[in-house]
Amino acid sequence: MGSHTASELPNLAMTRSDLVAKLAERFAQLTQRDTEFAVKTILDAMTDALARGHRIEIRGFGSFSINRRPPRVGRNPRSGEQVTIPEKLVPHFKPGKALRESVDQQLPATTQPGEP
Repeated sequence: MGSHTASELPNLAMTRSDLVAKLAERFAQLTQRDTEFAVKTILDAMTDALARGHRIEIRGFGSFSINRRPPRVGRNPRSGEQVTIPEKLVPHFKPGKALRESVDQQLPATTQPGEP
């Protein structure tokens, strides 16, 4: 199968600075400062929307939503005693069909251990 885990892929990460540089390169009429401001504004708006419990949908890319993790009982790894882990609200990203297909086509498939 052609699935990758994070540990199998090279450590290639696009940072906020990389995104700003890519946008500044593509839109030469914008200054570096304008590009940084645009990226910050978009990310702030997305963060604010999620913090208010809203869902964000970007067609062809994916959707961001909030998932509820119910309270549960865990164990302290040092002492082994039971601890109550409170409910949490966590951001969740679900890639859209176009993004999934693009990633699937562009990343090379690797063979699983034991396959020829």
